[in-house]
Amino acid sequence: MQQTEATDETTERSSAADLLPVATGRRTRAAALELLRPDRGLAIRSALVLVAATAVGLLMQPLLGRIVDLVADGTRGGTVSTGVLTLPVVLLVVVALVQGASTALGLGMVARLGESVLARLRERFVERALALPADRIERAGSGDLTARVTGDVSRVSEAVRSALPELARATLTIVLTLIALAVLDWRFLVAALLAVPVQAWTARWYVGKAVPLYAKQRIATGAQQQQLLETIGGADTVRGHLLEDDHTQRVEKRSRAAVELSKRGVRLVLGFYGRLHIGEYIGLVGVLLAGLILVREDAVSIGTATAAALYFHNLFGPINAALVLLDDAQSATAGLARLVGVTDLPVETDGPATGRSADAFVHVRGITHSYGDGSPVLHDVDLDLHEGEHVALVGTSGAGKSTLARILAGVQPPTGGEVTMPAAANGRPGAVLVSQELHVFAGTLAEDLRLAKPDASEAQLRAALATVDALTWAEALPDGLDTVVGEGAHSLDAAKAQQLALARLVLADPLIAVLDEATAEAGSAGARLLEQSARAALDGRTALIVAHRLTQAATADRVVVLEHGRVVESGPHEGLKDAGGPYATLWAAWSGTRESAS
Repeated sequence: MQQTEATDETTERSSAADLLPVATGRRTRAAALELLRPDRGLAIRSALVLVAATAVGLLMQPLLGRIVDLVADGTRGGTVSTGVLTLPVVLLVVVALVQGASTALGLGMVARLGESVLARLRERFVERALALPADRIERAGSGDLTARVTGDVSRVSEAVRSALPELARATLTIVLTLIALAVLDWRFLVAALLAVPVQAWTARWYVGKAVPLYAKQRIATGAQQQQLLETIGGADTVRGHLLEDDHTQRVEKRSRAAVELSKRGVRLVLGFYGRLHIGEYIGLVGVLLAGLILVREDAVSIGTATAAALYFHNLFGPINAALVLLDDAQSATAGLARLVGVTDLPVETDGPATGRSADAFVHVRGITHSYGDGSPVLHDVDLDLHEGEHVALVGTSGAGKSTLARILAGVQPPTGGEVTMPAAANGRPGAVLVSQELHVFAGTLAEDLRLAKPDASEAQLRAALATVDALTWAEALPDGLDTVVGEGAHSLDAAKAQQLALARLVLADPLIAVLDEATAEAGSAGARLLEQSARAALDGRTALIVAHRLTQAATADRVVVLEHGRVVESGPHEGLKDAGGPYATLWAAWSGTRESAS
């Protein structure tokens, strides 16, 4: 048991070390200003409107104080004339209407500002996340990235839509109210400021504990999601190896850690409010005592003292709101730091170079690659692809075929070496990868196809489908190309999904096509059809094919054999088959399996 726990702790430390980075507080603030800069004009206008709305609202307390003075004077005179109260009451109504309208306008402007900033943040995050090397995501774990895409974006969104406008309004109210107290009499301000030391200490105490706590909470949530994804995604393997109890315990452990951090957050908030109320009561008692003394000395009127008391009492709401929103802001700041940590990741510059090799269409020299600190999976690989040539990449599992394919396609930058290939031109991408990882995007079939070429006409869509022999079944769908496919809609089997991916390849029309076992998921029944579709999609273009079945190698112009990350053979199928080397061994084993199956 102790050994298992020690292993779990080591694994968790290793996982934490591989998590995607989190930006520092200074960098997070700088990033927020960068996101705000394009809309700084709107920010200034919205701030001015909110200042005006808050200033107008602060006229209510003096008007109420004026009414108190009029009533007090009338009482001393024996009668109170209702006529003298008409003007201040009408002014109260006007103030309320003007404040309501201007506040609504200001909050609307702040909300529009927040949505623009949020949209900009999302675009940067998605753009950078999509450009991350595959091994970087694998080391961090999909749960970490998923938690940022879902939980962190959601927290920042909620803060922008609700907390930011209310926090701006509450802060303005607090500042202008304190100024108004000083205008009434500076001694009222001094009495009100008696609450500040307690409130400042409380806020500092809270922020010091909240920032690291919320950061830990987001990490714990990411670890929990990662474990859930691994357990659910590998459910068949878990059941097959009777690991249900083990994985249940792992999920329970990570869930318990996340829940414990949430409970600590609740206790922190409760302690925060308890300390805050003490400061409020100290300040209110101070203002009331100051009013009593000043009225007795005839320094101020009863109405002025009433206005001062109302001012301070009305601070309770904005202060509480600001501090409630401070809790949301701390959580959102932690989420924003995690998002900025991804957007600030440096762009890999050691990937495939553009340009044209003099002696080959694609020129690979000295490629090496390691995943993290692990052993190299590719060792000094050299490979040339001539224009229009189809090269099949074969080898045993773990030989490095998929890694080399991803590097050539530009999906994964190599650890060392250089790839030179033609640059994208005339709307044609340099390279496109079609892998065995099937995905049908939610939407109509036509929309799914147009991901490869957004301006494609329906005739072009039909031509692409016809090229890969998929037009017949596409037209037979309930609504033809307008049929909604993907999760929760019309389901496509593995063979149709792969034909859809090949049709997107035809529409994209890349200079180089990379197929990474693109027919592997079809099963033997659909293998022949998919191989025909793949050959049609690759006709006339340069291609690297990671061959799942050696029939693909047999029809290629050249076969390259990888073993333990090294090129050990290269040549035409017939020559290698008779050479008695590694390829001949693979071919003999594969042919024998086929003969046994028949």
